[in-house]
Amino acid sequence: MADAPYNKAGRSNWAVNQDRLWDDLMALGAIIEPDKPYTRRSFSPMFLKGRDYLSRRFEEAGLAVSIDAGGNLIGRLEGTDPKAGTLMIGSHSDTVPGGGRFDGVAGVVAGLEVVRALKDAGIAPRHSIEVTDCLAEEMSEFGLSCVGSRAMTGSLEPAMLDYTGPAEESLRDAITRMGGRPEAIKAEARDDIKGYLELHIEQGRVLESEELDVGIVTTIVGITRIEITISGLPDHAGTTPMDLRKDALSGAIEVVGGIRDKARALAAAGEGYFVATTGEFYLEPNAANVVPGKVKLVIDTRAQTRELMEQFLAFAKAELPALAAGQGVEISELKILSDSLHTECDEGLGDLLLQASNELGLTSKKMTSGAGHDAVFFSRITPAAMVFVPCKGGRSHCPEEWSDPDQLAAGTALLFETLRKMDRR
Repeated sequence: MADAPYNKAGRSNWAVNQDRLWDDLMALGAIIEPDKPYTRRSFSPMFLKGRDYLSRRFEEAGLAVSIDAGGNLIGRLEGTDPKAGTLMIGSHSDTVPGGGRFDGVAGVVAGLEVVRALKDAGIAPRHSIEVTDCLAEEMSEFGLSCVGSRAMTGSLEPAMLDYTGPAEESLRDAITRMGGRPEAIKAEARDDIKGYLELHIEQGRVLESEELDVGIVTTIVGITRIEITISGLPDHAGTTPMDLRKDALSGAIEVVGGIRDKARALAAAGEGYFVATTGEFYLEPNAANVVPGKVKLVIDTRAQTRELMEQFLAFAKAELPALAAGQGVEISELKILSDSLHTECDEGLGDLLLQASNELGLTSKKMTSGAGHDAVFFSRITPAAMVFVPCKGGRSHCPEEWSDPDQLAAGTALLFETLRKMDRR
């Protein structure tokens, strides 16, 4: 089959079927908690209903359906060369609470549509193709994200299986409920995966504001989460004069302001992407008539390079204590909760994506992902790359999350052409 040209007047020249792709996405968007659109949390009964739908669609497409040891749902098309290995297209079908219909799910149905388009065109790939719904990419109730991709790539540490969630259920038991076999998760990663592609909505405003069709991800930011405890003195809110207070929340306000200012300075320095967010607070005693005695806050920092992250960590340790002390309180603990390095996507696959994008007539740009993805873990064992499609207003992790049908079809057509190039290569 010759490469299909892009035609702005009629995208019917694309190999993928836009209506079929959209119908699956909207059908999954209806499988949600009735009172919490669009919520389909990992490990929940609704999540299993969504997977039942995907399993049926995989089977209808002629794929062999299975759930691996880590609880990942896989649809497999056997290749013509048993020694060629596997090319994988994946993402996730779970959502954050009150999330949207596109984050993760678009990547799974795009993978399914690529395989259906291959079969429609009579193309028998040399490599086996797997479409994967990775288990629990979003932060789960077990305090862990990317559970399935960690498991498949040898990155799920045995101790993580003992993490507990609701009703003290262990992650080990929850994976079993999903059809996985945690006892069979190997420390060694799979060695047959020769390449990984993932489509995702951008979750930002860049593509929309620049009126571009797709983004080709070069870097996925490293994420470091820091917990800071600020200790003051709880006192009576009515009888303690303002100049005698040790108000932990006042200290926290100064600390948060310092975090904001430093993040803005790093972002403006031109050395790479950087953001920091203080979005989680625990206040004691949390009473209207008591001066706050203790505050715990969590900082989420994301950096394109390790150098930027180290600059922020050095600032936090050296300068935040002085900001708290200015309010008569102290930082009694600064703890790193998690610390992951940034990920460079495979340059060769990025070049293939750019080549295919040009051939399709798509407008594109290389860009950094400010969010984490399953591709982070797959990049540890195989060449991995990501395609971004625009989302309205940059909104994500909310019910207003939206991407137009032709935008998703453009990204899926790019996956199709790139996968063919990977298969030939």
